[in-house]
Amino acid sequence: MSMVQIDGKRVIMDVRERIVKGEHPRREILNTIKSASIGSIIEIHLPHRAEPLVANLQALGLNVLVTELEPMHFRLMAVKLDEC
Repeated sequence: MSMVQIDGKRVIMDVRERIVKGEHPRREILNTIKSASIGSIIEIHLPHRAEPLVANLQALGLNVLVTELEPMHFRLMAVKLDEC
């Protein structure tokens, strides 16, 4: 499965398996967000809270909502309101 799915205005990235395998797809996540259109709803699924990634997203000007859906499954959500 691709890391990125587009569903209308939703950009969904599920990187849980990649992170558990030891990968660090932060750069890919940030590039995907930068290339998304204004008004996109960004949804990122992770195995942990990923505070450094949240800080990166906030530095891009995004307000990020972090929700723990279940153990080892966190969802970060934001709306891209401006170019970043």
